[in-house]
Amino acid sequence: MPSHNNNRDLLKYAGLTTQIFAGLGLAIFIGIKLDKWLHISFPVLVWVLPLLVIVSLIYKLIKETGRRK
Repeated sequence: MPSHNNNRDLLKYAGLTTQIFAGLGLAIFIGIKLDKWLHISFPVLVWVLPLLVIVSLIYKLIKETGRRK
């Protein structure tokens, strides 16, 4: 059933997109709050935390899509 596989793939990638947006939004929010709390003049954590989220999501994507069945 090709239609069933297409729907499953669509839901899988829609879930991944949601994880990306939620993770980046949360990382930026936490970075802003931590930079203010630590009184850092340059927004280091606003840059570092989203970068960590992106790297971890790319790793997860490669791990999930690279599986041989």
